[in-house]
Amino acid sequence: MPPTKLALALAAHREALTACRRCPDMVGPVVAGPPVQSRVLLVGQAPGPHEGAIGRPFAWTAGKRLFAWLGDLGLPEARARERLYFAAVARCFPGKASGGGDRVPDDAEIARCSSWLDAEIALLRPKLALLVGKLAIAQFLPVTKLDAVIGQVFPVERAGVRFEALPLPHPSGASTWTHTEPGRTLTAQALRLLERHPAFASLVEG
Repeated sequence: MPPTKLALALAAHREALTACRRCPDMVGPVVAGPPVQSRVLLVGQAPGPHEGAIGRPFAWTAGKRLFAWLGDLGLPEARARERLYFAAVARCFPGKASGGGDRVPDDAEIARCSSWLDAEIALLRPKLALLVGKLAIAQFLPVTKLDAVIGQVFPVERAGVRFEALPLPHPSGASTWTHTEPGRTLTAQALRLLERHPAFASLVEG
């Protein structure tokens, strides 16, 4: 069967994305998942220092926790990578901050990378976006505290497409937010909402 117009467009998009060198202070290579034709978009923050060498997003410690969450909902890692479209606020590792830890992409870097995310939304026309981490959430919703957004589903519009957004806390092992209250309860509530969402349920059942 010949590839569909969407499959060809996503493949071309990924080829252009992986060739991107717009941000000189970012550490390449570009990290991108496969061009999955999915109505569920997962938006992360930025790859860590290991993902570039491995060649796929969420391939290190945070990924283990993320895929444990999804696996408990019936979507183990192998199936999740086949059925979710993995996007991010920034597609290259930002490098280390001067005070230690990973550097947060600056506003100019986020703006330059946003066109890739807009193009993916326009192509995929998702029904649901999983926003993983505060930086990812902030690209779609005003957020000052995770407590105000985790455990809810929000209608959003971007790139001319209306869809629902479900914020999740970042699954980093360095974060204690999901282990203390109210983070523990709100994370469990968010995962219950995700399990019941028709778009996500279709990935599990399909």
